Amino acid sequence: MTDFHVSPSGDDATPGTAERPFATLARARQAAREVDGDVTVHLRAGTHVLTEPLDLTEEDSRVVYQAFGYGTAAQEEAVVSGGREVAGRRGPDGVWRAEVGDLVTRHLVVDGRRVERAGVDGLPGTVRRTATGYATDAPLDWRSPAGVEFVHRGVYPWTEARTAVASVHDGEITMAQPAFGWAVDVYNSEWFGQVMSGPPAPTRVENDPAFLTEGTFALDRSRPGGHVVHYLPRPGEEPRVVVPALEVLVRATGVRDVAFRGVVFADTTWLRPGGDRGFLHYHSNGYYDGGRIGRVEPAEGAWLTVPEEQEQIPAGVQVDGSTGVRFEGCRFTRLGAAGLGATGGADLVVRGCDFDTLAASAISVTGTNGAVIEDNLVADVGLDHSGSAGITFHDTADCAVAHNHVRDVPHNGIVAHPSRGGTRITRNLVTGTMGVLADGGGIYLSGAQGTSEHGAVISGNVIEDTRTPYNFGLYTDYGATWVTVEGNVVARADNTAVLHVHPPLEHVVYRGNFWDADPVGSDAVPDGVTYEGNTTIADPAGLDTATAGIRAAAGLLTRRA
Repeated sequence: MTDFHVSPSGDDATPGTAERPFATLARARQAAREVDGDVTVHLRAGTHVLTEPLDLTEEDSRVVYQAFGYGTAAQEEAVVSGGREVAGRRGPDGVWRAEVGDLVTRHLVVDGRRVERAGVDGLPGTVRRTATGYATDAPLDWRSPAGVEFVHRGVYPWTEARTAVASVHDGEITMAQPAFGWAVDVYNSEWFGQVMSGPPAPTRVENDPAFLTEGTFALDRSRPGGHVVHYLPRPGEEPRVVVPALEVLVRATGVRDVAFRGVVFADTTWLRPGGDRGFLHYHSNGYYDGGRIGRVEPAEGAWLTVPEEQEQIPAGVQVDGSTGVRFEGCRFTRLGAAGLGATGGADLVVRGCDFDTLAASAISVTGTNGAVIEDNLVADVGLDHSGSAGITFHDTADCAVAHNHVRDVPHNGIVAHPSRGGTRITRNLVTGTMGVLADGGGIYLSGAQGTSEHGAVISGNVIEDTRTPYNFGLYTDYGATWVTVEGNVVARADNTAVLHVHPPLEHVVYRGNFWDADPVGSDAVPDGVTYEGNTTIADPAGLDTATAGIRAAAGLLTRRA
């Protein structure tokens, strides 16, 4: 085993020893490539600022990156950051300003705290949609219109889109293209006589200095090459400001047996939603980027247009086509898109990590075999993209999601899209889901889930406080097949579960579950569902007593706040 050390106060001209550490992770990566054998890179305390993503390829296999002293009482806090600290000053109006050149960001960190973009609810006056955007009869006092971004929350009940403004003239708002034209094509529906044709007026308008309130910021891009961050400090605050500049911190492609232990990943942005192509969300982590648009009819008298092809929200740490990558005891925080993303490959392990203060999902896994997501705390995610789930996976095989605590998320807690079989969602604690959008659940599963011998199991989970109207604590949806839902607890949901969906469920078993209300459709169980041995206990104390064993076994293995 060869050891290298990296410190923010180090020097890349040194040998990278404990006494004379390197200064950058890029230098440590190069040194590791020159070693024949296993390597451990120790990250010393402090903030390791990246000026470009740390790209790992096949030649970077068999390396462990870990906080110095990992697993001991002397473990140091090592932060890998994509941010830039900037200097500014407060003006006579109390607004703190910093010139940042041509830097573009959609996020800001003040004194280690993610701050909200300045915004207002909706457009003023009488608003109508035009061929190129919107018009209002109320005056608009925006100072930097070309930087303004519209939020369309609930364009479908489970959908939140974002589009950018191109220009404003006398109340005529011209939207950026092609995003607005795409939105007109994508978002169309009829729901029992209620017709929507294209996106309604925005529910929120963000990112203009005119919108500032205490503790919020805006980026003024009206002067090319002379962008200015505006931040209105809270009382008594002397801000230390970091501008997230990178979109990706670490990108591992085709590696084998690489591990990250005890590392904090922080401070990225994601520029796509504020660009000309916008963020035309449909469901979970998927968004439209051109291509075919289809139409579905969930019931007689109801239809909607949907993207047939979707892209996935990217992640601050991305693993593609790799085998045996592990994240243990890490923290993912203040990231401008998803936290950790994986596509393809096999044997990904994410264990004992904390995910918080993220713009989108915590963990997103697509096409991976044998992934294990265990003992992770997921909290306060989906802060920019309310359709994002806490944990989501699609087209996986033999994926296990166990003993996680997912709490305080805007839509679904855990999502399993169609898989190749072997999905196991077991003994998770899911609380405070569906905080913003509707039509989802604490645990949501849709589509085909393998075969009779190799299906999905949802077992031993505790799901509480599923908020907003029209939700289901346990939600098997959209033609789910070969699923066993057994020994779970659901309390304080709008609905505990639903047995009648479109397309209908096939080979789905609900057995031995406990809840405080009967599932929708349990009085007339459809042919594709087996419903047996389930118990409804309306009394909260009685439900708690009856399910004490399930509750004790669910949630984190290593208890964390």
